[in-house]
Amino acid sequence: MSRLSALNTRLRLLYREIAKFGLVGIAGIGVNLVVFNLLRSATNLQTVRASVVATIVAIAFNYVGFRYFTYRNADKSGRGKELGLFTFFSAIGLVIENGVLYGATYGMGWDGPLANNFWKFTGIGVATLFRFWSYRTWVFRSLPAQAVEQAEAILSDAEQQARVNAAGK
Repeated sequence: MSRLSALNTRLRLLYREIAKFGLVGIAGIGVNLVVFNLLRSATNLQTVRASVVATIVAIAFNYVGFRYFTYRNADKSGRGKELGLFTFFSAIGLVIENGVLYGATYGMGWDGPLANNFWKFTGIGVATLFRFWSYRTWVFRSLPAQAVEQAEAILSDAEQQARVNAAGK
């Protein structure tokens, strides 16, 4: 396989990964914001407390989406370790996300439904950059590149053999 072809394949896989991560992430953002706004309107929870609960619900939703959709082909050995790392990095993301909201709400005094949703969404955006990097680097590790190249070579050989067999008939 040429270097250009290998680079093209890697970029295509990265774009696909980002798209799948984005779909799960958008759904998770929806879950997060709906739960946040329901808690804010139906309970007396303070802004950041309601946000933390909503973030935890979204984290659980996202784990299922990432494990069974975005990274379903990732190495499945060591699920306990995977879940532990996911929880650890998600907790850091929770602190980032809610730290932005806390700073805006209590530090700057920007409180109210519109301001709360704006800063929550902003915090989600900042935390998402961290989460994407950490999940793909540490949690949902891909199979080694060498194994992928070997699998591609086997598939390529099988396709060539099938063409030869079809031409011979």
